[in-house]
Formats: sequence, structure tokens, C-alpha cells
Amino acid sequence: MVSPEEISELLIHLGRAARAEDQNAQLTPAQWTALRYLSRANTASRTPSAFASFHATTRGTATQTLKALEGKALICRGAGLSDGRAVCYDLTEEGRSLLSADPLRDLIRAVAGLDETTRDCLGQALPKLVSTLAALREAPSFGTCHDCRHFEGAPQSAFCACMSRVLAACDTGLLCVNFNKDAPPKLR
Repeated sequence: MVSPEEISELLIHLGRAARAEDQNAQLTPAQWTALRYLSRANTASRTPSAFASFHATTRGTATQTLKALEGKALICRGAGLSDGRAVCYDLTEEGRSLLSADPLRDLIRAVAGLDETTRDCLGQALPKLVSTLAALREAPSFGTCHDCRHFEGAPQSAFCACMSRVLAACDTGLLCVNFNKDAPPKLR
């Protein structure tokens, strides 16, 4: 049986190996992470604070990363959901296009080459590891609405009890900063 230490070392090695190509890429590793994150995050989670939590960095560092992407016209700034002061980012067409050159594409191909059972096992184990590590560090754990205790869904409508708002159908499968697998559901 493989030890927890060996698995941890393999995960770190895999991350570093997957990012090795970042050095020859058009963006820094943090900028690639931000671009990927914004492509997979729901509207409420495309803020500097949410990205900082996801990337385990400071809000200032996250803001600088996002400003660099904005300066390259890969993302654009819009008004946030909560008030006029909040900032929300969206990918531009150029940003979406650049994702096709993502340095993680080799890792994606390697994962795609695994048999279905192995992919399913990884797909179940890795989110549990991420959630456990986040809990140990008292950090947010990101996930999608369908796995969240705040989610109240029906075929024609979806509601987030945490944000007390109706959700767009396109947002329910995206990453959310308010995700909580274990929170007791709120009643409307």
C-alpha cells in the first residue's frame, strides 16, 4: 500500500511537472490559474477576493494577477452582484481563445488516457483531498451548486440559500466561493 507521504509527494511532483511548460508560455503560472478559474467560476465567484481564496494567496496578489490579465485584454472588468463597489471579471474572446494553448493540456491528455475506473476514483478522491485540506487550514472549499447544501434546485429553477437569490442555469455547474458541502440547508 502506498503511504500518505508518497501520495502527497506524487501530487506535488505531478503539479510541478504539469506546470513545467508554463515557463515557455505567454502567461505566468498564476495568470494561467486565474484564466482557468474565471472560465470555471460562477458570476458571484469571479471577484478578486474569491480568486485569492481559490489560489490560496493574498487579495493584493490576486488583484495584481487579474490586472495583468486585464492589461493583456484577456479579461474585462464588470460590476459585481452585491453593490457598485464590487468588481467581477469575465473572460474576453481573446482570453477564451488562449485557453486552447493552456500548458495543462498535456496533463489533461494524460488524465483522458486513464481508464474510466481510475478517472472516476481520482474524480472522487481529489475533491475530498481538496476539501479536507481546506478544512484543516480553515479556508474556503470550492465546489459546484449540485453538491452544495445551499442549493435548492428544481427542473426549471435553482436557488442559492446562502446568497438568497435565483441562479442562472449556466451558473449551477460552475465553481462557487460560497460552496459548503456540510452546511445545513436554509429554508426559503
